Amino acid sequence: MDTGVENSSDLQSQVEEIEALSSIYGDEWCVIDEASRIFCIKISDDIYEPRWSVCLQIILPEDYPSSAPPIYQINAGWLRGPDRVKICNSLEELYLENVGESILYLWVEKIREFLIERLQRADAAEEPETGRAVATEEEDEDWGDVPDYSALKLNTEQVHLFSSSPADEELPPIKHGEAVTDRRSNFQPHLAPVVTPKQVQRVIDKLYENKKIASATHNIYAYRIYCEDKSTFLQDCEDDGETAAGGRLLHLLQILDVRNVLVVVSRWYGGILLGPDRFKHINNCARNILVQEGYTETMDEASKPVGKSRKPKNKKMK
Repeated sequence: MDTGVENSSDLQSQVEEIEALSSIYGDEWCVIDEASRIFCIKISDDIYEPRWSVCLQIILPEDYPSSAPPIYQINAGWLRGPDRVKICNSLEELYLENVGESILYLWVEKIREFLIERLQRADAAEEPETGRAVATEEEDEDWGDVPDYSALKLNTEQVHLFSSSPADEELPPIKHGEAVTDRRSNFQPHLAPVVTPKQVQRVIDKLYENKKIASATHNIYAYRIYCEDKSTFLQDCEDDGETAAGGRLLHLLQILDVRNVLVVVSRWYGGILLGPDRFKHINNCARNILVQEGYTETMDEASKPVGKSRKPKNKKMK
């Protein structure tokens, strides 16, 4: 099929799907940037008395649904660890089972099914009637505030998230940096070299196998992958409930011009408000481990045009 014809067909499919979703979900469906095809939907376990809710953020690539999946991010302060991995794997499986078809409705209902199952488990265990983990002062409780989509927009040139390659099968080596403590809150950075989004997910999954890391209040991460064939960057970030932290971390990676690397910062909340200092600790931890692993210059060498951040190895994307 001619590329122009295929793109036209994809666009028509997207328009029809968006109209259907808007009709089905009403006010829960939100258009963030129609020109850039950025949308979000609030999904709850119950329409009238919601107890567990998430916000699904979506970008539709030009070649969706014919040959690319939607780019997505799930926002919910309480959703982390094995639960986050489970729902993300479910969405990926749905895409692979329905390649070439419009799948947003299936994704939304799969997430709703997950929330209902979680509600049933909570009722059975007599858990508190709340859809959030132990809250910190930094968590954003206002659904009226639209999340910052600037980081997601950076991904519009990305490769297909669900493609397979030999590199995807390799778990990169993971490094752990020194922890920082401030008023009983602990911060620890982790780093891994990555060349595909699949490797990013593998590292995240591996980190969550560690009970201590999985129990962190937030696991904030950001990554940048250099696509040599297009001379562009594939990059994304995750707040994990620490509002705006992921975007700030990604901004740091951009400023340092690092590439082919994933940085995760775990935070264990100590019960005392840190205010803006929490962002300082997150970024300082990230910078320290990047320096430690040779991805950027030290403070004294910042003026020298050397280091991985300025002159990356010629490693081709697989």
